[in-house]
Amino acid sequence: MGEQRQRYNEEFKRQTVRFVQEQTKSLSDLSEELNIPKSTLSQWMTQYRQFEKEPVVNHPEKIKLLEQSLKDAELENRRKERELEDMKEELAILKKALHIFSKAKN
Repeated sequence: MGEQRQRYNEEFKRQTVRFVQEQTKSLSDLSEELNIPKSTLSQWMTQYRQFEKEPVVNHPEKIKLLEQSLKDAELENRRKERELEDMKEELAILKKALHIFSKAKN
């Protein structure tokens, strides 16, 4: 008789890939540990891999990319804060103008 093939659902595959990405062990070691063929894990990694979930360790290019995105986010945050302060100032001016012009004339 032939050996029965193991079938895995989509969610299991995605969780396994996420688990593999979070580990520092080799794919061969994880394959043995999880009792899943290395070729199957490789296929899943190709299909379901999400690079933002990988650890930063030993990836200097990823560190640089994350640092740059942080700097960009900080610049955008400062720009929005300045814009918000300008809007608050404009609103205060408009409130004063409304108060002045809405007074009844004697």
